[in-house]
Amino acid sequence: MELDDGAARLIDMIGTFTTIVSQKLPDDVTEKLRELAEEEDQPMAKMIYETMVKNQNLAWDLRRPSCQDTGLVQMFMRVGTHFPYIDVMEDVLEKAVDKATADAPLRLNSVETFEEVNTGTNTGTKSPWIYSQMISNSDELEVDVYLAGGGCSLPGQGKTLMPGEGYEAAVKFVLDVMTSYGVNACPPLLVGVGIGTSIDSAAYMSKAALMRPVGSHSANSKAAELEVLLKDAIDSIGLGPQGLGGNRSVMGVHIENSARHPSVLSVAVNTGCWSHRRGTIRIKSDLSYELLTHKGMEL
Repeated sequence: MELDDGAARLIDMIGTFTTIVSQKLPDDVTEKLRELAEEEDQPMAKMIYETMVKNQNLAWDLRRPSCQDTGLVQMFMRVGTHFPYIDVMEDVLEKAVDKATADAPLRLNSVETFEEVNTGTNTGTKSPWIYSQMISNSDELEVDVYLAGGGCSLPGQGKTLMPGEGYEAAVKFVLDVMTSYGVNACPPLLVGVGIGTSIDSAAYMSKAALMRPVGSHSANSKAAELEVLLKDAIDSIGLGPQGLGGNRSVMGVHIENSARHPSVLSVAVNTGCWSHRRGTIRIKSDLSYELLTHKGMEL
């Protein structure tokens, strides 16, 4: 499909923003890591937090990705039904990933399944993976760009429970995942939990939960209470930064939930590593923009 100048501008904006996301953590993650470092009293843990800060500063100063695994690019797109470029957005997002791959540069991580061939572009069959939501009576576009690493959110886990097992079984599943796998995902972690009716919807919600600002709470009061209880429970494991021990294990726990069939309860867990490379850009119909997660920066 031939793209006009406006679509080309979108490719440049989103591609440049993806490059920024690969090199600089969002404001909320940076602030949370600072808070955790200040609360830490174990020498090894404090040294690791200091090293994390040095890593981030060097990545930005040298304009290089902040982690060698730049992940697989995943995008959550909320597009208004009156946004003038709605018809070409999937093409725009794919070309934006092409641009970021060359500019950042992003490690070449997109491998075609079955053929086992690296595409060399970070694009391929349904890659980047795009979650789309239509927003009625809106002429704006909002995109969450997420670099999903091979050691953190890509190896998510889920389980469908018998309803008689109750929410206690869902909590046990989350804690089992964290005690058996959490140390491998580069703590402190952001933990996304989805609870609903089917395994696919739970998995989607657990990933969407990672797009929320760190420390935000569910609109459901019971889910919000469970977020706090799970955070305290996982912190008590004492994973610490990089899993080498410390006072905290997580940056936060975010829960998303949906209504469910009476005979089914599904739960899924996805984790974001300490280098939680997520960014949100809002673009208006005139192609003016706002970087919601990286305040004060310009494309």
